Amino acid sequence: MQQAPPSSVPEAPVRTVPQRPRSSVPEAPSSSVPEPPVSTAGRAAARPYPVAVPPVDELIRARPAPDPSRATLRRSVELLRAFWVEQTDPDRFYGTLALDSVRQVGRYAPLAGATVLDVGGGPGYFAAEFARAGARYLAVDSDVGEVAARGRPGPGTVVGSGLALPVRSGAVDVCYSSNVLEHVPDPERMAAEMLRVTRPGGTVFLCYTTWLSPWGGHETAPWHYFGGNYAARRYVRRYGREPKNRYGRTLFPLSAGRMLRWGATVARAGDAELVAALPRYHPSWAHWLVHVPGVREVALWNLLLVLRRR
Repeated sequence: MQQAPPSSVPEAPVRTVPQRPRSSVPEAPSSSVPEPPVSTAGRAAARPYPVAVPPVDELIRARPAPDPSRATLRRSVELLRAFWVEQTDPDRFYGTLALDSVRQVGRYAPLAGATVLDVGGGPGYFAAEFARAGARYLAVDSDVGEVAARGRPGPGTVVGSGLALPVRSGAVDVCYSSNVLEHVPDPERMAAEMLRVTRPGGTVFLCYTTWLSPWGGHETAPWHYFGGNYAARRYVRRYGREPKNRYGRTLFPLSAGRMLRWGATVARAGDAELVAALPRYHPSWAHWLVHVPGVREVALWNLLLVLRRR
């Protein structure tokens, strides 16, 4: 992943917080690209997980009331229809997803006047929707081609690594990432970086596609169930070109359990409150799936973690 040059770092405002944060996440150095965080969260991610981790539902302190107008079966069907045209009609897919995502983020954090950092922002589909909600939108993406896919990137967009975000510690109100975590080799490190750049009391909204879900292999699905390398080879034989998402290079098998353990570890360390862990696209009556090991790996499709920085 490329690093953003110092001159392209967005100057995100630093919010004044009346109380001293209790987080052990350190401040980044003054350079534009911080050293990898050495927080309690980072240390926990670097070592093997403890054998006994409390159930996730015991660590979720507060869930917002289900929103009947959004978390419905009809919403899920509409998202699924848009999802199937991701490759052929990206404007429809990402436009639908952006509108739904901003509404979903708004359930956990006020967006009017907030500074939002989108990790893996891509060609800017989410920028307009966050702006309509009254947020100041910033984006970091490692792929120059993705950033410029729809023309010149908007202001506040930089090329940089999600594993070392070129943003000051505690600089943003909301750190958001959609379907990026499965594309990085060290997901815990990226999640810890998102936590680092979020101010105390701010919100981290992180969601990704689970590997064993029907779309875990992305365009090579469902053949990824026979192995990522097999699925990639089959795709080349059928279409005569490499898939956009290269297994082992830009697409990695990430389970739901792995990041649920990370969230539990961070919560136990006191770095953040685990506000929600749920299937992102499902109706509210199916949220219980996240608490069933094994079943959740296939049935969740996309796992959403919401954390509040302490």
